[in-house]
Amino acid sequence: MENTTFATEAPRKRNGFKRFADRLAVEQEPGLTTAQLMDPCPSIACSSRRNDKLTTDAPQLTNHDLKPVEPARRQWGPWNFVGFWIADSFNINTWMISGSMIVGGLSWWQSWICVWLGYAISGFFICLTGRIGAQYHIGFPVVARSSFGIWGSLWPVFNRAIMACIWYGVQSYIGGRCVYIMIRAIWLSWDRYTIPNTFPENSGTTTADYASFFIFWLCSLPAIWFPVHQIRHLFTVKSYVVPVAGVAFLIWAVVRAKGLGDIVRQPARLEGSELAWEFVKGVMSSIANFATLIVNDPDFSRFAGKPKDALWSQLFAIPIGFAVTSFIGIIVSSSSTVIYGGDPIWDPLVLLEKFIDDSGSAGRFGVFVIATAFALAQLGTNIAANSVSAGTDLTALLPRWLDIRRGGYIAAVVGLAMCPYTLLTDSNQFTTYLSAYSVFLSSIAGVMISDYYFVRRGYLDVKELYDARPTSPYRFTYGFHWRAYAAYIAGILINVVGFAGAVGTKVPIGATYVYNVNFFGGFGVSAFVYWGLCKLSPIPACSDKWMEVGDEIEDLRVAYDADNASGTGSQDYVPGEGEKDVSKVV
Repeated sequence: MENTTFATEAPRKRNGFKRFADRLAVEQEPGLTTAQLMDPCPSIACSSRRNDKLTTDAPQLTNHDLKPVEPARRQWGPWNFVGFWIADSFNINTWMISGSMIVGGLSWWQSWICVWLGYAISGFFICLTGRIGAQYHIGFPVVARSSFGIWGSLWPVFNRAIMACIWYGVQSYIGGRCVYIMIRAIWLSWDRYTIPNTFPENSGTTTADYASFFIFWLCSLPAIWFPVHQIRHLFTVKSYVVPVAGVAFLIWAVVRAKGLGDIVRQPARLEGSELAWEFVKGVMSSIANFATLIVNDPDFSRFAGKPKDALWSQLFAIPIGFAVTSFIGIIVSSSSTVIYGGDPIWDPLVLLEKFIDDSGSAGRFGVFVIATAFALAQLGTNIAANSVSAGTDLTALLPRWLDIRRGGYIAAVVGLAMCPYTLLTDSNQFTTYLSAYSVFLSSIAGVMISDYYFVRRGYLDVKELYDARPTSPYRFTYGFHWRAYAAYIAGILINVVGFAGAVGTKVPIGATYVYNVNFFGGFGVSAFVYWGLCKLSPIPACSDKWMEVGDEIEDLRVAYDADNASGTGSQDYVPGEGEKDVSKVV
């Protein structure tokens, strides 16, 4: 009797868990099999026969936010991309990077040349990865499957998701500092030095700063709710409001410095090889600022109406937008030396706080308006570069239960739980962090670009990117592509010794020089190694000539039987490496 009771209660628990899991599931395309849907209920067998196909229990590969974007949601035109990048360029982080070059010893014009070079190169890489999304209307997690494998892509996606979550916290904390200035411009009693501090002195924050951070974080949550194809309006508003505030800040700083004369006459504080390498590091810090976006630009370009909408608009808007913003940051940072003396202030928010201390009510109102615009800038940048990116990546890790919206909220929680203020204590630590994670992302970008442009020559079989069966050409060896991982690791290894030197370990000077160009080193090595391995050991689903077929795809359903249901027939599949052809097993 006891055994009978246990036997009947166990299925009830399983069924209850299954019902709970079904309630949490996000929107799905009808007809997906268990190879495309993860079902945790043990009552479902590890293999089952559906639609006369052999299917296996495996993590889900698609949901509404992962599938190819249908024409109705391809609403981004060229001016939307221009507005997006102008809006993204006007943020405090861009000012900090350009200002840190002044602190490093460069003159204002040398810093500005670094910015032009760095962001022009970044724009070129952005267009390379963005074309994949604009052509096939798929995001980074799906694009990565073609090079790293169906399951092997999860590590690069996880890597990018973690960086997006960390970056969300950093940008939110910077936005919180804007809120702190807004409040203090109204009430001078809101002072981090007079309000009792409950944080350790070496923590990098205070009670007042953390409270401002939490206010910004809380007010940002509603913006995560809106879908990607609709938030372009936020970027349009930001692209009009924030540049005006930035120019106003520039004029104010120049007026207080009594003109540009003393600002532009400040020479570089370095010379010889030190100056040359500081210049190189300035260029690389600009590229490092774009390392995450270079990898996941398909997350946005997939919403382009036409592939060319995401080409010229991004190629020119990125260097121009970021150069203008950086010019403001460079001049404002340089003006701080003329106004207050001493070392340049690399953080524009610190300078705004000084303006509060020595201004009357009219000056504090001006600070409030500028800080409000900067808070809007941080909100837009956080949604564009971090919330959407993290949401898309996390969606690929748990597609049955996560969509972009839920993933964005997870990123927000992680950003709150971490300690982002520790990365912003000084300019050296900040640029070291940028360089460190660009090492990993440059290797991912190298593999992706080499795979699409040099190995596959623009050809992707989109439906197979959602196929977990052994017959998928992107299955490779049990879901992992060893060539991609060999190239990825090679791209990281070339920078490992130099990275150790960047964090304080004594290393050979040659390793330091290699690390100074870490993005190019990681990208170049990984791209070349991947291409070479694919030449020595060819992979399936490649074209002998350039062949992009994204615009010819009309049936965007990815269920295994969708082609048969529509009467279009099914394609022949190529078995993965080391796996037998099971396409005829029923």
